[in-house]
Amino acid sequence: MRIYGAIEGGGTKFVCGLGTEDGTIRETVTIPTTTPEETMGKAMAYFADKGIEAIGIGTFGPIDVNVASATYGTVTSTPKPYWSGYDIVGHVKRELNVPVGFDTDVNAAALGELLWGAAQGLKSCLYLTVGTGIGAGAVAEGKLVHGLTHPEMGHILVRRHSEDQYAGGCPFHGDCLEGLASGPAIEARWGTKASELGEEHAAWRMQSYYIAQALVNYTLILSPERLILGGGVMHQSHLFPLIREQVQGLLNGYVLHPALHEDIHSYIVKPGLGDKAGISGALALAVKAAEA
Repeated sequence: MRIYGAIEGGGTKFVCGLGTEDGTIRETVTIPTTTPEETMGKAMAYFADKGIEAIGIGTFGPIDVNVASATYGTVTSTPKPYWSGYDIVGHVKRELNVPVGFDTDVNAAALGELLWGAAQGLKSCLYLTVGTGIGAGAVAEGKLVHGLTHPEMGHILVRRHSEDQYAGGCPFHGDCLEGLASGPAIEARWGTKASELGEEHAAWRMQSYYIAQALVNYTLILSPERLILGGGVMHQSHLFPLIREQVQGLLNGYVLHPALHEDIHSYIVKPGLGDKAGISGALALAVKAAEA
């Protein structure tokens, strides 16, 4: 059986793993994210003798995913020290000489969920992660969504909750979705981590309002067949019914489809791959790269 490499590149750690084309992750190792040279050096050393057929990389961004671009495969204007302008794909090709699949971590997770997770058997889905930051990736008609660049759906503008006095924590946009609903925003607003707030706390009604607005926008624009919510904040399972309720209220009956009414519990769901959505998505990028 063919073995593929996978890298889930995060701001604090890189998860590297081996898997097979059926989505099985056989092993993983974790490498702290430091400088590109140190981090990627350790990653390449891990894969050097594994005999992989291809490798997939789902990483933090922003990144250049346009294969026709002179800077394809690089990290662009990230706030992560040392990584801006770094050529990840070029480094990997020089070291391993195998096909490389490259995309954002959330686009990769969306692809993994479509192939092997909560959206298996469908042609489209959207994966939203709510944690230290907020990001979303999408698959439409079986293809990852790209355009001018990759989607940056974590930074859409949302209406402010009438009771919210928090200014917003995004260094670029202040009170965009990430600035109001990320894990750090919750902690800054309420003075404690999201995981330490009780289920009845006012934070959750406010949080569900912001996330629901985003999901309504994504639904109206992309019309995905499934919405998948992951990330650390979404470990608070009691958020799901609140979000579903808010989505229905905000849509107000406008989109007449069973998925948004009696079946909404099957439309807005947790990741089928759980916390392995990221590394599984990177594996999916590798499989696709090998097929290209």
